[in-house]
Amino acid sequence: MTRPAVPAARVPEAVHRRRWAILGVLMLSLLIVVLDNSILNVAIKTISTPAPTGIGAGQSELEWAINAYTLVFAGLLFSAGLLGDRLGRKKVLLGGLAVFGIGSALAAFSGSPGELIAYRAVMGLGAAFVMPATLAVLMNVFERDEQPRAIGIWAGGVGLAIAIGPITGGVLLDHFWWGSVFLVNVPIVLLAAALMLWLVPDSRDPSPGRVDPVGVVLSVVGLVLLVLGIIEGGERADFTDPAVLTAIGAGLAVLAAFVVFEKRSDHPSIDVTHFRNKAFSAAIAAVALVFFALMGVTFFSVFYTQSVRGYSPLETGLLLLPLAAAQLIFAPRARLLVDRFGNKATTTGGMLVIAGTLAAFASFDADTPVWLLETVFFLMGAGMAHIMTPTSVVVMQALPREKAGSASALSNTFRQVGGALGIAVLGSVLSAVYRDGIEDDLTALPAALHDTAGESIEGTLAVAARLGPRGDALIAPAHDAFLHAMHVTALCGAAVALAGALVVALFLPGRPPGPAPDGSAAEPAPVPVRGRSG
Repeated sequence: MTRPAVPAARVPEAVHRRRWAILGVLMLSLLIVVLDNSILNVAIKTISTPAPTGIGAGQSELEWAINAYTLVFAGLLFSAGLLGDRLGRKKVLLGGLAVFGIGSALAAFSGSPGELIAYRAVMGLGAAFVMPATLAVLMNVFERDEQPRAIGIWAGGVGLAIAIGPITGGVLLDHFWWGSVFLVNVPIVLLAAALMLWLVPDSRDPSPGRVDPVGVVLSVVGLVLLVLGIIEGGERADFTDPAVLTAIGAGLAVLAAFVVFEKRSDHPSIDVTHFRNKAFSAAIAAVALVFFALMGVTFFSVFYTQSVRGYSPLETGLLLLPLAAAQLIFAPRARLLVDRFGNKATTTGGMLVIAGTLAAFASFDADTPVWLLETVFFLMGAGMAHIMTPTSVVVMQALPREKAGSASALSNTFRQVGGALGIAVLGSVLSAVYRDGIEDDLTALPAALHDTAGESIEGTLAVAARLGPRGDALIAPAHDAFLHAMHVTALCGAAVALAGALVVALFLPGRPPGPAPDGSAAEPAPVPVRGRSG
């Protein structure tokens, strides 16, 4: 009896044997990229406090401190993926880690909000070269049948970072100055680089694409102008202001020019032909929409727990543990639901859970039981795990193996853009509704304090503290105005998540194919994968 030929492994045996150790190093590199934002989420209230405790950053400056990172990250991700394909993913990973570490050290000693925003952009530059390379290396050291499991564990690393970040940030802020939340990245960078030099093999695309500098500039400029207009509109509580409309209109025009340029370019940053695949487009849209909703809600939840409920940064970090635990539990196991029910049902269910948890925030007040808050955070993490794992698999397996860096960059570009726009849009909704709600209580303040007090709840509470006993009358109205603004913002986030659920339900593939009539496994739907020899 002739045995069927067994396809040769595409991964060298020496690399195959240490593939799980390599995955651990990749997750450590991913950890610092995600850890930074999860730590910052806990620290934003402290940073907004006047010196010497913080640097007195206003709400718009806090939004820019977050978005300077995410916009540079998003704008450069695709080119960073291409450079990794061309120069070698290991080299690019090490270079990205070095830049990220330098940016972290500089951010730790920022003397003003402007400096912090600039150094956060440097960190985004480094992170742009780290994120796509980690997933590209993963796709090259694991065989195709193990890739979904490895991607699930890789996605679980995000949950680990979410767990470690807020608690680490809380401990650091309890014992050190606010800059320690950035300085902590430096030893992690050094450890990750040392392990990478020892364990991780280099890989590259034998036919890499060319870098697209014009596309990079157009995308970054367009996004910055769009976000600038959105944040300004929220700060002024007036989206009809000519300056706001001009910035938004210019941003949209530049982004339109970017799309036209990419269609005509022979080496585009984003190959728009990929979006002809409905499943691929739906997976990318789901990633963008869920991070739009989640990042915006994460931004206001810190002020809810610390400014309204009075929790410390460490207590806030501990409150987020259920969210992280759910991701750690469910992300590696989400593929089991995909195998049984398909990508469509699993991801749609995850989006509906996210929408429900965001809507739950609209019922929270200053005395909501902590167990209910913890339950919502746990469900939020579970929903996210059942979105990120299946959509990551769809995106990564839709492109050839050699283009893994580009696929990862494309997915993460839309994730970062979605998150940046979520912070800008939902943060602006929060700011505008809060300003409208607190305005009547600020009429007696001097003009110099009026604008500061109206920008955010932290601005109002800072002015109240400066006024002493006379300012006590502002505290209750500030809490009430913030809770109302949070309810409106949460419902907006829930509506976005519902839109994502609809997109996924319409366009993602359904259940995987069942067994063939002869009892063997049915062939999966064809995907354009080019194998390597050897």
